[in-house]
Amino acid sequence: MGQPDMSQIIAEAQAMQARLQVAQQEILASTVEGVAGNGLVKATIDGTGKAIALNISPEVVDPSDLDTLQDLVLGALSDAHQKLAKLAEEKMGPLAQGMDSLGGIF
Repeated sequence: MGQPDMSQIIAEAQAMQARLQVAQQEILASTVEGVAGNGLVKATIDGTGKAIALNISPEVVDPSDLDTLQDLVLGALSDAHQKLAKLAEEKMGPLAQGMDSLGGIF
C-alpha cells in the first residue's frame, strides 16, 4: 500500500473544515423550543444555549404551588437544551466521522 497523497489529504481536510464552519454557523443561527407540562410551559433558546423566550400558560400559575411552576420552567429549559444538543449532533456528527476518514492525522 502506497503513501497517501498529502495534497489530497490537505484538500480533504480544508473541505471538511469549511463544512464544519457552515454546520457551526447553522447551529448558532438556530433556535429550539423546549416544552413541559404538555405545552403549558415553553422555553426557546438560541444556538448558543441562551434563553430568548419563555411562555407560561396562565392555567399553570398557582401562587400556592410555585414548586410545580419552577419544575416546569426547568423542564422546558432542559428539553430545549437536549434538542439543541441533538441538532448539534445531527449537524456535526457526519463531519466528525469524516475527520476519521482522513487517516487519523488530524
